[in-house]
Amino acid sequence: MGNLVKEKIKNGEKTVGAFIGIYSPAIVEMAGHAGFDFIVIDDEHGAFSYSELENMIRTAESVNLVPIVRVSYDPSSIQKALDRGAKGVQVPMVNTREAAQAAVALAKYPPYGTRGAAYSHRAARYGKDSGRAFLDRENEDTLVIVHIETPQAAEHFPEIMSVPGVDIGFIGTTDLSVNMGKSSPNDPEVQALVDKLFAQGEEMGAAVGIVAGNLEGVREGMQRGSAYIGVVGTSIITAAFASVVKEAENSK
Repeated sequence: MGNLVKEKIKNGEKTVGAFIGIYSPAIVEMAGHAGFDFIVIDDEHGAFSYSELENMIRTAESVNLVPIVRVSYDPSSIQKALDRGAKGVQVPMVNTREAAQAAVALAKYPPYGTRGAAYSHRAARYGKDSGRAFLDRENEDTLVIVHIETPQAAEHFPEIMSVPGVDIGFIGTTDLSVNMGKSSPNDPEVQALVDKLFAQGEEMGAAVGIVAGNLEGVREGMQRGSAYIGVVGTSIITAAFASVVKEAENSK
């Protein structure tokens, strides 16, 4: 079945997707029709039941979006997301090599990890797929994306990215700025650290992702060489609403 985002990144292509933190299959459909590569269903900050998570994943597949889940801090959330059919997980607050290894272990079946095996769930087509062929395909297709969002994670970035099975180091600039004691991701010290992480990623041949709150953020991510840019969907929608209201006010 494959994972188009993983294939594109391996081929040196850039990918763009949208974070969605509210339960809305319709917004997922809109994102797919708009031409995004992936959707990130935000189970860290969003509010989803597992049934809702599954419906969002199912909708993503219907419009050719690769479904990714930013998981919660409950270790079981990685397996829950993948069993529902997610093609990858984004794991927040990965600050050390050991934390990266733990994330990979939870996302991969033996011999590469400890993900619990079952064939009755949606990812295995409710029992239609099974055995070594299914396990190997899941191990190959699943993206593991670790969040770099603290000074500690930035310090250990080369070690984290050298962990087998880690596909992308995703820079969360909001958390990074907060954890650096800065008032904005645009603070020069924060931006200097982001540039350093991109330079290290390029030197290592490691894929680096970044969050974008608007079109300018997407452009900056592209210019920095980001392989995986996640646009904050609610920010885009809110800004679009505000621009309409402003235009209406100016026309009165």
